[in-house]
Amino acid sequence: MPLTINTNATAASASMHLSRNTEALRKSLTRLSSGSRIVQPVDDAGGLAVSMKLESSIVRLAGAHSNVQNAISFLEVQDGVLESAGKVVNRMIELKGLSQDVMKNSSDVANYNREFQDLQGQLYDMTSVKFNGVSLFAQFSSEASNTEGVFNNSALDNTVSVYVSADGSSGPKVSVSKSLLLSALTINAANPSQAAAFTDGADTPGNGINSFASASPATRIDLNDVSVGVFTQALENVATLRADNGASMSRLNFASDNIAVTKTNMQAANGRIIDVDIAAESTRMAKYNVLVQASASMLAQANSSSDVALMLIR
Repeated sequence: MPLTINTNATAASASMHLSRNTEALRKSLTRLSSGSRIVQPVDDAGGLAVSMKLESSIVRLAGAHSNVQNAISFLEVQDGVLESAGKVVNRMIELKGLSQDVMKNSSDVANYNREFQDLQGQLYDMTSVKFNGVSLFAQFSSEASNTEGVFNNSALDNTVSVYVSADGSSGPKVSVSKSLLLSALTINAANPSQAAAFTDGADTPGNGINSFASASPATRIDLNDVSVGVFTQALENVATLRADNGASMSRLNFASDNIAVTKTNMQAANGRIIDVDIAAESTRMAKYNVLVQASASMLAQANSSSDVALMLIR
């Protein structure tokens, strides 16, 4: 091998290996410090693309899970009002029984009737309760419709959709009903089992439609205008609304569990793509740490090899 001064091939080779080893050590240190296997797109371009899509799905699932939890809260508040409405109807039934006591005079019956009418106003007020500005109960078949909703008629039911996946409106959803409490408390006296549309206080005593919820005192019915069968049907209607509420809540709970499991699995899948293996990477770092030191030492040796040429020139 010729002895030269201008070109030190050995030093150039040592310098190249030092540069490579230093870059590998830097990348290893960056991965360990960040915890991510993909520090730059060049590390794994395809894996980075998949990871970005998974992260987006995880974020959307978190939003869907929050929406489902809020819908459950909506139904819980709704059920609380329905439970109270059932207690009010029970009190009305009790008043009906007390008013039929032979020991009660007309003044006593009038007092029972006064409470009975006040309770109708209380029921009407309960049907206007809102949850964060959103009505818990519906009078119409939809928010934008003037068609009166009718209890137990799905074609005239007011529902809202809760999306339970990362796909939004294009994915699965759960329909949550805004209970038609007004209609449930409006009974056809001629046929108690037949649901009637609530006509917003337009019912008058004796027209065959008995509404237990009324805003105007002038349209409230008297105890003597209602049979026990009508009371019983109204209570059954409220019970049905609570059952529907419970069914929707059960489905949302299962949807919430499914979202949580899906989100966890997606996080694990994303972790397998982007997270660094600490054991393997720390071993790699130790390797390149030694190689960097060895390369630097060999470069120093190679740089000093040209001293032989100076000895010959002297």
